[in-house]
Amino acid sequence: MSHRSGFACFVGRPNAGKSTLTNAIVGTKVAITSSRPQTTRTTVRGIVHRPDAQLVLVDTPGLHRPRTLLGERLNDLVRTTWAEVDVVAVCFPADQKIGPGDRFLTQELAKVRRTPKLAVATKTDLVGPERVAEHLLDIAALGDQTSTEWADVVPVSAVSGDQVGLLADLLVARLPEGPPLYPDGELTDAPEETIVAELVREAALEGVRDELPHSIAVVVEEMGLRPDRPADKPLLDIHANLFVERDSQKGIVIGHKGARLREVGTRARTSIEAMLGTPVYLDLRVKIAKDWQRDPRQLRRLGF
Repeated sequence: MSHRSGFACFVGRPNAGKSTLTNAIVGTKVAITSSRPQTTRTTVRGIVHRPDAQLVLVDTPGLHRPRTLLGERLNDLVRTTWAEVDVVAVCFPADQKIGPGDRFLTQELAKVRRTPKLAVATKTDLVGPERVAEHLLDIAALGDQTSTEWADVVPVSAVSGDQVGLLADLLVARLPEGPPLYPDGELTDAPEETIVAELVREAALEGVRDELPHSIAVVVEEMGLRPDRPADKPLLDIHANLFVERDSQKGIVIGHKGARLREVGTRARTSIEAMLGTPVYLDLRVKIAKDWQRDPRQLRRLGF
């Protein structure tokens, strides 16, 4: 039996279910998720190992109308990614009508002519069968209007698992033949510091006001096993800075007498320990990087 290997990316407007779908196909959490739009800020690669194939899924930020320099750079990241992969899957959430953002994205993607494109109706668990059927017709019509030929149109639910396996099969079928690209058992190629920073940001996104998620960035300053611990009782020391843009936001993140920051630390530590399999000591500090989303120097400092 021939073996296939290659890259597929999920694209879509913000909050279209791309990260949740990536995690569902990989079978474990590799991308952070949130109910807030624009949670994903990097290209996260999740690796699916099968006897017949190795599928590398690239989760991308949502393509959107940018209001900041950060937004422009995230859009550039999406366009660069879909130009380099073997197949693109466009996510259209079934609980929302096809809108101008979907049309803009599809028109942009139509310029990438040789790459096969799948349309994915996500979040089908949130609506009834009639709405799913209507949504699939709207997706087909959008393809006609933008001269985009859908290689397949498939409804899925990452939450219930419905048709997730079928989607993986459809993506694999469009990969080139080739040997595995990553060692067996590796689930992502993201550095551990990047994973930790993202898990801290995910924890910080919970329970803050609507305007705050876009203002939060996390940088891991120091990370390593504590040297004086015995080998059978390791402890991973992590020192991370959580950056916001204004002093008022710093107060929101810290909370009354530090209560919210302690909640963030507890939630993040639990996620980090689950992903890395090591007990963690997490030291979080909140700092201000004034208007970092619009400042090229600050963006570079924060890794964008």
